Amino acid sequence: MPSTRISRREVFRTIVATSYRGWPAYDSTPLYDRSSLGALEEDVRTAAEVWFEHDGHKSIEHFVSDLPLAYVEFHPHDRYTESTRYSMSLLMRLFLLKELHGWNHETALVEYLQQQPSLCQRLDIEPVPDQSTLWRSWNRRFTTELRDTIKTAARTILLQADRAGVSVPREPPDMCRRHQQRDESEFDERAVLECAKKVTDHVSRIVYPGFSLDRGEGCEIHEHAFWDLQTYLGLRERLAVNEGARSFVYDSRRDRTPLGHVHRSHLRDLSVERIREMYHQSIDRLLERVTNTEKFHRAGIVAIDITEADPFTGDRSGHEDEIIGTKEANDEYAYQWATVQLVGNAVPLVLDVRPVRRGESRLEIVEDLLDMAQEHVLVDSVLMDREFDSQHVLEMIGQRGLSYVVPKRMQTSEKAQAKRLLQCDQD
Repeated sequence: MPSTRISRREVFRTIVATSYRGWPAYDSTPLYDRSSLGALEEDVRTAAEVWFEHDGHKSIEHFVSDLPLAYVEFHPHDRYTESTRYSMSLLMRLFLLKELHGWNHETALVEYLQQQPSLCQRLDIEPVPDQSTLWRSWNRRFTTELRDTIKTAARTILLQADRAGVSVPREPPDMCRRHQQRDESEFDERAVLECAKKVTDHVSRIVYPGFSLDRGEGCEIHEHAFWDLQTYLGLRERLAVNEGARSFVYDSRRDRTPLGHVHRSHLRDLSVERIREMYHQSIDRLLERVTNTEKFHRAGIVAIDITEADPFTGDRSGHEDEIIGTKEANDEYAYQWATVQLVGNAVPLVLDVRPVRRGESRLEIVEDLLDMAQEHVLVDSVLMDREFDSQHVLEMIGQRGLSYVVPKRMQTSEKAQAKRLLQCDQD
């Protein structure tokens, strides 16, 4: 049964009436504009989720022909400057069909279109492009980014249709296997991630109850999906939230998952104090589970350290006290975080983490972290590096009855001598 004007209107009314969906994506966040391919991918996903749930929509090809694209500005992704016979939006629909069917060559698409006059009429194609035209469009006219977007959109459509029980021309491809050639290190990384998934699946039953988001009423996405996505992003390097949210759709197999900008918006609404409060609740739940283990009874040594995030390249206006300089003598800025963690033979567990703000002394930071650590576990010893070598810090730790190991600060002359020894290959 083909889609109708009424059925299409019902779909988009459903989208507009749902609080966690934004349509079009470029209009729901300043991160996007009409030419943003990330917004286009999110719009395809949003439309596909609702489209195939409609009882009257059982055709992938009808979705491709009816997907709204009039608002998309393709010109930044069009390498041709002269006038052309076929529009970018029409070509995108054709290449979506090619990806949906998994055809490796344009000839198969041409032959298929020639056998489907009704589809050509829906797409308003006259005449059907020849193979060479399609090849040039894909390889020379489309940018690499646009080609990637079409492939991502096709995977999204296949997945959503398959979940809704709609017939699909091929199985949805596995995002985890999209790179066929992997070296040994990549296989090792995949094995680590598989192991991490088992661990996080178990830990989530303990940790997630301690976390919550103020999302209001009527949200259909389960709150655990947000924390699953956050864990998913944290386990992967160099994965931005928008791309991570798209990959998460395939890897999680959840029916509903948050869009990237929606996820980011909810997390940004949480204050540092609220995050620490929720983290402490989850740490308590974890410690309840490990209190009786042998590993825990050997706990007692904690390490306090300050680490910095990647250099911050955005606008620091209004955040100069949080986005402070790096530890190196340069002009870069970054967030810095202080942590206290169980070490030695104990269960490796970060007991607390807090931001480092401009003007705070090392004494304030260590006191804050030790207060929280001693609420959770029995602390015997404290390990710190030489940046905490301060008489006030050491006296405070001693007054708590704790032992400590802290390297002495190196004087300028000592640093120079160490550098000369290093140049002479001497320890």
